[in-house]
Amino acid sequence: MGKISDQAKKRYSERIKEYKQVIEESKERENTALAEMKKDLTGAELVKLSLSEEVLNRISYYNLMNALSVSLLGVKNEGFLNDARKECYKSIIYLEEVVSNLIDVPFSDYEDKLDRIHDFSDQARYALIQKLGFSIQSVKDGFGENSKWKWSFVELEGRYATIIKNLLNLKTLIAGMDPRVDGYEIRLAHIDLMKNSLHQAADRYREKYELSTLRMDDFKLAIAYLSALRRVLLLIGQSNEVEGIKRKIDVWKSKMESDLKKQDTKKKIAK
Repeated sequence: MGKISDQAKKRYSERIKEYKQVIEESKERENTALAEMKKDLTGAELVKLSLSEEVLNRISYYNLMNALSVSLLGVKNEGFLNDARKECYKSIIYLEEVVSNLIDVPFSDYEDKLDRIHDFSDQARYALIQKLGFSIQSVKDGFGENSKWKWSFVELEGRYATIIKNLLNLKTLIAGMDPRVDGYEIRLAHIDLMKNSLHQAADRYREKYELSTLRMDDFKLAIAYLSALRRVLLLIGQSNEVEGIKRKIDVWKSKMESDLKKQDTKKKIAK
């Protein structure tokens, strides 16, 4: 492409000045909230939920500034996209601190964390994970298919899927799955998103293993996400899908064991 004119750069700089200011004000609010939280940990979980959303709001401005760069200058702004990518991690970390990052474990391992946010409504939980999912996808789309960050998004999407699962209070969920109970559709949508996201996380880690890393850690994570899905479906009584997932887990475990043997054989030959 041709050289970007100084006039175009100036026009772009003027357009994004306001958005950069909004981002700085958001960071100040975050720092203030963190400082206050250190003085008094009462309600810290709800503060972190709020901070997670604060970060997501910043991501929308980074994405907007990149979109304006593409529109006005004809190039992506990799700096703003990378800032947005880092903010996706930050938002997820806040949520992991609230509900844990545990994948394939019994609900009792993190149940106490859900008890601390019982006032955070099902509707608010679903709205937050929708916003987080949209933010991650927007940043991913901004970078494009052939980005150097392509495989790092597998981790982001996997951690996102874990958050979706761990925000569900599995102890109270079954009682709330009666269509006559208020909020039924929201809870059903949350479950559907969890199922799709856990399955996608498994498939993406398997793809990462096959096409990029050949690391057993990635293959094990792929299986862990499938196992987590199976565990939750059994717990909430959606057993009609469990058998298919179990078959897929068995096939993948067999493949992993076969690959491990091949890798061990290659190591022995190399010696």
